Amino acid sequence: MVWKTGLVLLWWGLAHGEVQETEPIISPPAAGSLDFGVVPAGLYDTVAHYEPGPVGILFNMMHAFLHVVQPNQFPEDLVIQVAKDKFGSIQSEYQKPENVVLTLQVIYYEVGFVACAALGLLFAVLLPLVGLFFCLCRCCDNCGGEMHQRQKKNAECQRGLLTTLLLTTTFIITAGVLCAYAANQNLSSQLKTMRRLVNSNLRDLYTFVNDTPVQIDYLISQYGTAKNQVLWDLDNVDLLLGGRIHEELGKDVRPALDGALNMAGVMRDTRQALENVSVALGVLQEGTGQLQFNLSVVRAGLRETLDDPACADVSFSTSPLCLSIQRSLDQLDVSANFTGLPNVTQQLVRVNNVLKTDLSRIVRKGLSAFNNTPAMVADQTRSKAAGVRDLLDGIGSNITGFSRLFPVQSSLTNLTVFINHMHSKIEDTYPEIDLMDFYRWIGCTTLCCMVALILAFNFLGLLCGILGYDRHASPTTRGCVSNTGGNLLMAGVGFSFLFSWVLMGVVTALFVVGGNVEKLVCEPFHSRQLFKVLDTPYLVNPEWRNFIPGYLYHDPEVDLTVENLYSNCKMNRGVYPALHLDKVFNILPLLNTSMYTKDVSHNFEGMKIDLRSITLLDSEGKQNLLSFAETGIGEINFAAYLEELNKGVTHIDLLSFANDLNTHTHNMDEGSLKTSVKDLTSVLRQIYVTQVVPVQQFMDTLNQSIRFLESTASDLHSKVSDILMAIDAAQFLVSQNATFIFNQETETYKLTIIGYFQQYIDWVKTSLEMEVAPCKPLSNIVDTAEILACSFLMDSMNTFWFGLGCSALFLLPSIILAVRLAKFYRRMDTEDVYDDIETIPMKTMEIGNNGYYNERLQGVQNPVMTSLPAYDTMNRFPRASAPPRHADW
Repeated sequence: MVWKTGLVLLWWGLAHGEVQETEPIISPPAAGSLDFGVVPAGLYDTVAHYEPGPVGILFNMMHAFLHVVQPNQFPEDLVIQVAKDKFGSIQSEYQKPENVVLTLQVIYYEVGFVACAALGLLFAVLLPLVGLFFCLCRCCDNCGGEMHQRQKKNAECQRGLLTTLLLTTTFIITAGVLCAYAANQNLSSQLKTMRRLVNSNLRDLYTFVNDTPVQIDYLISQYGTAKNQVLWDLDNVDLLLGGRIHEELGKDVRPALDGALNMAGVMRDTRQALENVSVALGVLQEGTGQLQFNLSVVRAGLRETLDDPACADVSFSTSPLCLSIQRSLDQLDVSANFTGLPNVTQQLVRVNNVLKTDLSRIVRKGLSAFNNTPAMVADQTRSKAAGVRDLLDGIGSNITGFSRLFPVQSSLTNLTVFINHMHSKIEDTYPEIDLMDFYRWIGCTTLCCMVALILAFNFLGLLCGILGYDRHASPTTRGCVSNTGGNLLMAGVGFSFLFSWVLMGVVTALFVVGGNVEKLVCEPFHSRQLFKVLDTPYLVNPEWRNFIPGYLYHDPEVDLTVENLYSNCKMNRGVYPALHLDKVFNILPLLNTSMYTKDVSHNFEGMKIDLRSITLLDSEGKQNLLSFAETGIGEINFAAYLEELNKGVTHIDLLSFANDLNTHTHNMDEGSLKTSVKDLTSVLRQIYVTQVVPVQQFMDTLNQSIRFLESTASDLHSKVSDILMAIDAAQFLVSQNATFIFNQETETYKLTIIGYFQQYIDWVKTSLEMEVAPCKPLSNIVDTAEILACSFLMDSMNTFWFGLGCSALFLLPSIILAVRLAKFYRRMDTEDVYDDIETIPMKTMEIGNNGYYNERLQGVQNPVMTSLPAYDTMNRFPRASAPPRHADW
């Protein structure tokens, strides 16, 4: 209960840490969102992952074998049913139909283990009995106990086959014992890894406890970030609230004032145009008169020149030229007549009178008053901003006072003490674990040494038998090395009978326990099916839907299961949402924005602004606009002006006319006529440069001015009326109807301030969920327990019995093969003897070529054989085969 109390108190502290308030720091405006920084977090060292390395191949082989033995899926429903039922009632009421069905389901699931365990027990029970009877049988010279070997034609093939099979079997047994020994060593070597994992988990718990207060303080201290931003907004209400109001009103005010300002520019341009018309008209009237006189003089001079006799005599080539010039003289005249056009003096005087009032200054004055809107808003909302400032201090004080109700430091101290105590107890168990592991290692190594002893006899027996075997020696004369090999093989058989049942008994026990733990615990843990069983409603307690919240909070209806707790901690989420600690203390009311929204809204209630002091355009400016409309520029006869301007300066292009005259003079005969025409041509060109070109320039100026005046005069009254109407509408909006815009922008401003609180609260919630006190150490503890129990202990133990069982199982064929093969290596007491060597062609071959020989043929007297009749082999050796016939050989 210590850890549970400590955890609950810890999260009381998490919910109500101290508020670290500092002096307000004016910061620049936030770009849409506040930056609360990164919650300080320690790094967890534990890597709850295990890679077995090369021994993993053996683990996979063991798992494959278990899958063959038990291919059924995890019996989730069966386990749940067994867990829900009372085991005592099952034992006492096993005859009930439902319990019979349950028993059958268990047997069906365990049928593979039952069958293998039955075979193992049968092996362990029968093999000692078989060994006993085998020994008794051999003592009676049966079961291969008779030291006599019958001759067979395939003896060599038999020996080779038996040697190969025994060698193969021995290698398989060797592989099995090596597998068992590797698993045994792996389990011992993983003790160091176990200590490292345990210590790493404990360090993570220390980190978890030590970092949590720092994280809590950081969360609460970041209230100052939101507070400082609100203070900045309050200090800059003129930019934020006033600026928005100014911008919204400006959508109507600015176009109206811009229209008046543009009209002031039109007034100045109109005066300039009228002045241009007045000046240009006078210049043109004078210039066209002078031009008219000069052209008449040139025209008279040309007529007088063309009266020359050379022009009158048609016999001369000059006559046609003179006639052509004579015909064009009528076009040498002024076209436009500006003397009849009315002047614009009256309109110019009126416009000058209008411009005595500086309309631009009046409009700029109104615009300046309108641009003072943000300052007016700031002045009129200063008292409301002060109320919000007081609210900020009050919220901070409430959080601080509320947080002091809970003993944060004492709860953390208790939890630290508990972790220290647990660490000390774990450290104290290490010597016991080492001692227990030493005894386990001794026991497992002893079992491996039993098999190794049998393997030593087999390998030495095969080695001595193969090296010492002489195919030319008879069974009774085999060498010492060969005989030793056979004896070693029989010694291996004897130790096999002595040890194999012990090995199989240990293997069976470990198989039943380890195999079921692997299939019912380890594999379901990897597939998360075990969590589903643990999360079954009403499994632990019939009154508890979920046992974890029922045990922690006495509220079994809370949706807190082993699966979601493990998953949340696996994702390194915060322990507060993972353990649903809101059931201990709910911090949501503290993080509820409605209380802040209500207080902030209350402070902004009744906020009003008065912009009636703003005058966009006074009466003088309006009268100035009306006076401009009455200047009479629309009364100017624009058609008369344009008509004369469109005529041009002269009827004919004077420069072209002069060029044509110059062309004609080139074709005339030399004389006074040609000289006079050239002189007049020069005069025309001078007139064009000095008089026509300036007149044309003034006509262009007059044309531009007249067209501008015509455009300005067009609907001038309507234009002025529209400007005045727009200004009046904007003035009404500012003075009388700005409340809607003010309320709208005030609401936006208020929501912005509330949004800072919302951002802070959302950040706190997210941090509590993801960053504050992440519960990865809890899932790491579960994963570490799974690694220690399954990957270290069960996989190694299961691989041990897997290898040892393989060795024990193959001891049976090893016994049979070793007994059969020992006859080929051991020295026999007797052998098959044949007197009629003529009937045996093989006897006539080189002596000893088949491995057998008759000692009497070599002159060696056999004391046994000399005492018996020569043909008494059937009585002396009743089990020996009859002499082989030629056809059977």
